[in-house]
Amino acid sequence: MKRFLLSLVLVFLTFGSLFAQRDTDHWIAPFYASSSTTQSVYLSTDSVTPFDVTITSNSSTAPGNVLGVVSISKGNPQVFTVPSANVSVNTAANAFNVINRGLYLKGIKPFFCTLRLVSGTAHAEILTSKGKAGTGKEFFVVATPSTATSSNFTAGVMATEDNTVVTTNWNAPVTFIGGAPTTTTNTFTLNKGESFVYAGIGNSNINNFIGAKIVASKPIVLTNGNVNGNFGNVTSGGSDIILDQSVPVERLGSTFAMVRSRSSSADMEGGIIVATENNTQVFLNGSGISVATLNQGQMYRISGNDYVAQGTSGHYNMLVTTSKNVYLYQLVSILNQNETGGFNYIPPLNCFLPRKIDELPKVDEMPTGAGGASVVPMNTQNIKLNIITEAGATVTYSVNGGPATTPTAAQGPYTLNGSTAWVTYGLENMSGTITIQSNKAVTAGINGGYSTSGYGGYFAGFSSVPVIAKQTGECIPGIILEVDDSYDTYQWFLNNAPIAGATSHTITPTVAGNYTVRVTMGSCPPVTTPIYKVFTCLGQTTQNINICGTKAIVPTFTNSTQTPVPSTVSIITQPTNGTATLNPSTGVITYVPNAGYLGPDKIVFKFCGNATEFVDCEQVTLNLNVVPFVLTDRTIKACQYAGKGYFDLTTANVTDNTIPTTKKFYPTLADLNANTNQITDPTNYFSGLGSVYVRVLTAEGCVGNAKITLDFHPTPVVYEATLTECFLENNETKALFNLTTANVTTESPITQEFYPTFTDASNGTNKILGVDTYISGNGVVYTRVFNANGCYAIAKINLKVTPPKRSPLLVDKYICIDDRTTLDAGPGYQSYRWSTGATTQSIQQVPVGEYWVILQDSGCPVKQFVSVKKAQDPVITSIEISNNTATVIVTGGIAPYEFAVDGTTTWQDSNVFTNLSRGQHTFYVRDSFGCTPISVEVTVPNLVNAITPNGDNVNDYVDYRELAYKENLTFVIYDRYGNKIFTGDKLNNFRWDGTQSNKKVVTGTYWYHITWNEPDLTKTPIKYTGWILVKNRE
Repeated sequence: MKRFLLSLVLVFLTFGSLFAQRDTDHWIAPFYASSSTTQSVYLSTDSVTPFDVTITSNSSTAPGNVLGVVSISKGNPQVFTVPSANVSVNTAANAFNVINRGLYLKGIKPFFCTLRLVSGTAHAEILTSKGKAGTGKEFFVVATPSTATSSNFTAGVMATEDNTVVTTNWNAPVTFIGGAPTTTTNTFTLNKGESFVYAGIGNSNINNFIGAKIVASKPIVLTNGNVNGNFGNVTSGGSDIILDQSVPVERLGSTFAMVRSRSSSADMEGGIIVATENNTQVFLNGSGISVATLNQGQMYRISGNDYVAQGTSGHYNMLVTTSKNVYLYQLVSILNQNETGGFNYIPPLNCFLPRKIDELPKVDEMPTGAGGASVVPMNTQNIKLNIITEAGATVTYSVNGGPATTPTAAQGPYTLNGSTAWVTYGLENMSGTITIQSNKAVTAGINGGYSTSGYGGYFAGFSSVPVIAKQTGECIPGIILEVDDSYDTYQWFLNNAPIAGATSHTITPTVAGNYTVRVTMGSCPPVTTPIYKVFTCLGQTTQNINICGTKAIVPTFTNSTQTPVPSTVSIITQPTNGTATLNPSTGVITYVPNAGYLGPDKIVFKFCGNATEFVDCEQVTLNLNVVPFVLTDRTIKACQYAGKGYFDLTTANVTDNTIPTTKKFYPTLADLNANTNQITDPTNYFSGLGSVYVRVLTAEGCVGNAKITLDFHPTPVVYEATLTECFLENNETKALFNLTTANVTTESPITQEFYPTFTDASNGTNKILGVDTYISGNGVVYTRVFNANGCYAIAKINLKVTPPKRSPLLVDKYICIDDRTTLDAGPGYQSYRWSTGATTQSIQQVPVGEYWVILQDSGCPVKQFVSVKKAQDPVITSIEISNNTATVIVTGGIAPYEFAVDGTTTWQDSNVFTNLSRGQHTFYVRDSFGCTPISVEVTVPNLVNAITPNGDNVNDYVDYRELAYKENLTFVIYDRYGNKIFTGDKLNNFRWDGTQSNKKVVTGTYWYHITWNEPDLTKTPIKYTGWILVKNRE
């Protein structure tokens, strides 16, 4: 009868997508079938956006290999029927041989893929593609043991890349269908899409191949199991397809949970363990005592009796742990019948399992309809959904996009003996398309069947350790690495050092080395992937060179810093028009063209560097062009000074190709032939007109001579020039010159340099920097004038300063304050501009004030200032009065002065006035300008010449208290010897009674002085002197 195993496994895959078989790329290796089958691929996705999936054979999407294209989206899974010839073999000629069978499916977004097989109503199976998680380089074969010779085993290998070398080692001699190896090892080479199928009959033959180790140089996929097989105690009770896709050893784990399927027979339940390392212990349900210790490749059969009943619920589960990573395949069946058996790979439990399984398509359908149509088979048995999740998780499920449903208490959770971290659920009567949601790590399995067939499988968790895989490309440049895109954080490392900014799920390596990535997810501890070694691609470069003879080719890297290793140099393509000889000790390739041959030739050679592991290699296509060695006489030119110049002989291009050469220069042809008098400094050869000779030698030994003619460039024609500029206002002996305006040549284009002296110009020293703002007095500068060839001549530039021309006639004038005058600058100027706005030579009726005029002469303006000033008034500095005579003292103004008193009708030249009466008088003064006179009013006091201080109140006092209002009034009396005997002041009321110190003075004549300042603007001082007779009576 048939058995159908649905192995839709959604596992955490350390690469690509969150669930194992949810990926953009899927490979299904072929298997050996003992009977014809109908098979279809079931495709589904969680993407709400539709996208196409291309189904091809031979891992190629070339048009001839495309089997079909379907469009899928969430809620819209698709089924595509696959011809048997593309995925299975059933003849010995196709076994144990390299063939072109197998499937490759490609989509732009991740999707699930299962291959469901039926053979009438006798056999059935579901093979779950693990996507990129199923690719790897090391596997161990798993099949179910059987003593019936009608049973068989199969292990199909399919390559994902070209030039994949695969080696298989098994335990003891095995009889294979289609092959008869003489040893227990076999090696073959596959290109991308090619496959190799192992198959053999049952009994001990199967046991010898279970645990066979397969190692590949590049990633492969493996399909293993029995088609057909029977693991029950009654091996003659029928058989079924027992088949699943394996995973590589790096994705294995050591902790597993299983929930019993639809059989209660011990021999039709349980599991098979295959060890990958020696001394691997197996423990069940938390027991500290191992049930088995296995070496690499050995198998242990777990009995169905090892399941633990959880109370009276009818729910049975089992915890399996191992000391090292192993393969665990669960054995399942229905109705306790031997012919309903099957197995599926069980994913290890780990924190990184998905939180959602979305979506599992058509769990109760198989391709049993007409032409392989997907239908629900007749007599379908109860479909059971088993869920394993972390303790304390909240779990829901939905069917066909319906609402989320929480399992009942009868459905779970149930504890798992030996673990407090995980629990299990059992949900019956399931159908349609299912989505499972948990807030913690979760995996799930289906078990059911129809008629006499059963099926089941797990849906998440094919890896407990993240693994790097390549998204595209093979090497640098072009390779892209990736891990699962659903982790929380990423950090990539190169040779254990973090790569700055490399924090996404992909990376494009630019440096060869050991790459790892550390990922985190939820509360799981950080996990670092195994090392992924990235190498550089074979560099392929093309070089084009011209040669004239034998050429020594030294391999050199174009981009790598490694040193080529001579022993790695090899000639890939020999030249067709010459010979290439490799020196293995130096790695140098010597090319010799055929005698007389001129034209193209090609050599292809390869070499590698000296790194210890990440070796760079380069393949060079060298396009040679064998050309004749032709030299051409050349003429070179230099600038001449006094008939000689400096020549750079190396600029003479006497060769017309790019061949590296060595050149020697000689002054004569005779010197060249005799190899004498070689020019030692050809880049600075000092010579007049003439010629020299050069001998040219190539590395290949080609020799030739050429003549180099020495000629001069023309020298610029220059003239002496003069620059004239106006004086500077702040330094009238100098001017500001723009030296570049000096017209010293008519040639163009030119450049110039300027120097203060001819010596500096000749030597190129002390170059003038600010040539357009050069300040100088009368003098000269010199300029080097360069033409387009860089040759120069020296020209003289005269510098002339135009001085200011001021008017000698324009001088300051003095006038009376109310007068007017004329200012005249005189003739002879180009223009006039007065501060009054006038532009005439003179301006009239000018009052007192400050004026200027801009006078322009020879194009240079000068601003000249002139003042019209008020004539200074004379000042009466003092008036001296003696009796009735007054003398007026005058300063200032312009002499001669004229004087008047008490009116301005009568003027006199003398400053002395006599016979003045006592009282007030006004004195007037004017100077030679005749302006308004100045005046001072003066009091001539009453003169007392005698006093008789006898107390009769007649002439008893000299009294000047009437003058007390005068400013600074002084009154002093002296005896005839000049001794001061009295000083008048406010205390004595400016009155003297003829006493000194209260004693009467002797009778006699005494002298007095009286001074004061008149209350006018100038405070004119007045001095009044005289004598007084004192007669004292005793």
